[in-house]
Amino acid sequence: MRKLKLQVQMSIEGYIAGPNGEMDWLVWNWDDKLKDYVTAITDPVDCIVLGRKLAQGFIPHWASIPEQEGADKMNSSKKVVFTKTLDKSEWDNTVLAKGDLTDEITRLKKQDGKDIIAYGGATFVSALIQQGLIDEYHLFINPTAIGSGMAIFNKLDSKQNLTLVKATTFDCGIVVLHYEPKHG
Repeated sequence: MRKLKLQVQMSIEGYIAGPNGEMDWLVWNWDDKLKDYVTAITDPVDCIVLGRKLAQGFIPHWASIPEQEGADKMNSSKKVVFTKTLDKSEWDNTVLAKGDLTDEITRLKKQDGKDIIAYGGATFVSALIQQGLIDEYHLFINPTAIGSGMAIFNKLDSKQNLTLVKATTFDCGIVVLHYEPKHG
């Protein structure tokens, strides 16, 4: 069965955006070692799942820079946008998922293909976490405290135990924590 990976950037306190969606605090001076890490987790991926809000900026952004490193992977991968409001996809290589989140993700995981990666805002990612759908967490902890913001672990119905697979530090100050759900 395919795995669902989450790749998300966070502040030191665990916020993925400021209170109004601000992301001006993210560190982007990534060295080759961090770029290689991202390549390693995205190479075995052929499907990207997104929430509608992020998709509206994410998909056009990557489509506008086809020459940039990593853009080909983002543009060529199938994208599934979870939405209750859109009736049709306006983007290439993109389908809409309008059903139950757990049912849709389970269906995607059972399909033939490579792994799936999730990108999204706080609401979408929180729902994936709450439903126990994530198989690998790749939390990019930025060396910044922002005081308040949008969290992704704040709506859990019960605790979720995780196993630390690896912690990797990078010269730009980002630490990537790779966790997997602890079973049993």
